[in-house]
Amino acid sequence: MFTGLIEDIGTVKNISGSKVEIETKLDGIAKGNSISVNGVCLTVVFVNKGCFVADYSPVTDRITTLSKLKQNSRVNLERAIELSSRLGGHIVSGHVDGIAEIKEIKNLRQFFRIVCSCGENISAYCVSRGSVAVDGISLTLSSILVSGFEIFIIPETFNNTILQFKKKGDEINIETDIIAKYVEKFTNKKTNNISLEILKENGFV
Repeated sequence: MFTGLIEDIGTVKNISGSKVEIETKLDGIAKGNSISVNGVCLTVVFVNKGCFVADYSPVTDRITTLSKLKQNSRVNLERAIELSSRLGGHIVSGHVDGIAEIKEIKNLRQFFRIVCSCGENISAYCVSRGSVAVDGISLTLSSILVSGFEIFIIPETFNNTILQFKKKGDEINIETDIIAKYVEKFTNKKTNNISLEILKENGFV
C-alpha cells in the first residue's frame, strides 16, 4: 500500500519486454519490495548501485502507461508504507484503474489547473472533493466534468513530481478511491439480494 506522496523522480535506464530498470536516489530498496512507479505497484526483482529492476505483467502493460516509457523517461516513485508511517495522502493500492488524457494544463501562479478526460471506468468513481491518484500522486478532485475531471495542484507538488514535464495530450495513470469501489460492491450485493420476503421480515411491507 502507498500514500500517494512521491518520494523521488526516477529515470528509466532500460525497458525491454516485461522488465524495467530505474535509477533512483531512494535507499533501502531490496529484492521483493513493492514500489510504486507512476502509480503502478511493481515488485523489485533486482537491485544494484542506485538502480532497481521490476517486472510487469501483460495486463499492467495493457491498462497503464508503462508500455509508453522509454530510456531516460522520468517516473514518480514511492516506496510502500510501513505500519508506523503517517498516512499523509490517501490509501493508494497501486492497482491502476485506467488511463486519462490531459486536455489542459494552466499555470495560475499560485497553483496549476489540469483538466483530464477519461472513460466511464474511471469517472464512475470520481466525486467532487474526492481523492484520486494521478501517476501515483495523491490529489483532490476539484470538480467533475461531463467526460472527465479537473484538479488544482500546488507548486510544491507540481515541481517535485513528473507533472512538471507533462503537456497537453499526454496520458496518465489513474487510480480512483478504493473506498468508493468497495462501497459500490457491497451496496450492489445487498441490493441484489432484496426480496419481498426480506422486506416483510424487516417491517418495510
